[in-house]
Amino acid sequence: MAVERRPERNAVTTQAKRIYPWFIAAFAGIALMVSNGQTISGLSVFDVAFIDEFGWSRGEIKFRDMVTLLLAGLVAPFAGALIDRYGVRRCMLVGWLVLVAGNLAYSRLGTLAGLYFIHAAFALVLVVCGLNAAVILVSKWFARFRGTAIGIALMGTSLGGIVFPQYGTAMIELLDWRSAFAWGSLLPLAMLAITWLAVREPVEPGETARAVAAKNADAAAAASVSFATALRSQTFWALAIIAMTTFYTVLGVQAHIFLYMSDAEFDAHIATNAISLFFFCALVGKFAFGLASDFLDRRKVFFGNILVMLIGSLILVRMDITLIWVAVVTFGLGWGGVYTMLQLTVMNTFGTRDAGKILGTITVLDATGGGLGIWLTGVIYDATGSYEIPFTIFAALVLAALLALTRVRPLAARADPAAGASEPAS
Repeated sequence: MAVERRPERNAVTTQAKRIYPWFIAAFAGIALMVSNGQTISGLSVFDVAFIDEFGWSRGEIKFRDMVTLLLAGLVAPFAGALIDRYGVRRCMLVGWLVLVAGNLAYSRLGTLAGLYFIHAAFALVLVVCGLNAAVILVSKWFARFRGTAIGIALMGTSLGGIVFPQYGTAMIELLDWRSAFAWGSLLPLAMLAITWLAVREPVEPGETARAVAAKNADAAAAASVSFATALRSQTFWALAIIAMTTFYTVLGVQAHIFLYMSDAEFDAHIATNAISLFFFCALVGKFAFGLASDFLDRRKVFFGNILVMLIGSLILVRMDITLIWVAVVTFGLGWGGVYTMLQLTVMNTFGTRDAGKILGTITVLDATGGGLGIWLTGVIYDATGSYEIPFTIFAALVLAALLALTRVRPLAARADPAAGASEPAS
């Protein structure tokens, strides 16, 4: 009987190995939904409550995001090295604990200093539970279908922008903004349990890339580019510029669209729906363009994404509130594709060997750009009483990203032997 059951057991094991990487892609998406939603994209609906209760200006409130993103950028290379050394799973466990504490601290918020301190802690969450960690984790499990898998994972950032603004608005009306944060601490607590119980990496932390290279040194050398080599390439810095300019623009838009529409006397629910629509369109763009990148010329897909984003930004420049929904849809679709193609291009160009350091260094610029986009947009509004100048800056920066993409070239030394594999990495 045992002999008869063994093939069946092996078949189940093989099937589980094929399914598990897709579970990892879905988990990475949920992780991004919670980490980004609770630290960035879900917070703008609380701004009016902060203004009413504390009398803070928009520039003062939005400086919190500058704190988070700037510090995330500064610590990302070091955290990336820790991810390379100890693995994504261990680093994520720490991040979820910090996010639980941050939500509870938010529920007791009373001063600007306290707000900035919470967001300093959120910087660590973004690094070890956010974009870099998710992309590295998924890339370790996938080779052939990496574009689709990363697209699925990155849908999580859009889900965060869809779900958490709705959650915040509903909780403010049902209870109050402090209760929204207190109850919100349960989500990262649940993610902590899932990470502990269900998440694994194809190479256990401690074995690291050195052990893999010892097993197959030639393949590892061909498949990845060193951190030093990446820094010397024109492509790396072109991608860094694209990241910085697009993050400045998109984070500036998502952080201020609620206030922009509130100024135009839109109902809070309608303004919240605009945020959710923006992130829903970004979600569609991430999956659709991630899937397309596995079958079409990736460079052309990337160009198309930035061009669509540019069209959306030019609509915003017109300052015609009747076109706000067209701008939101167009900008969101374009950004979703840009977000996916940026991460995919980095991983496919440089490989996974020093992925933590490479993505971490790019994060220094994109996080700085994103923080400046949120904060300076608020500062300029405070000074001028209008979003006209900030929206013009958005369009100019997206155009700069389009020009930078012309300098992105494949590295001659890069040849990924796994690219043609039909199975996820294991």
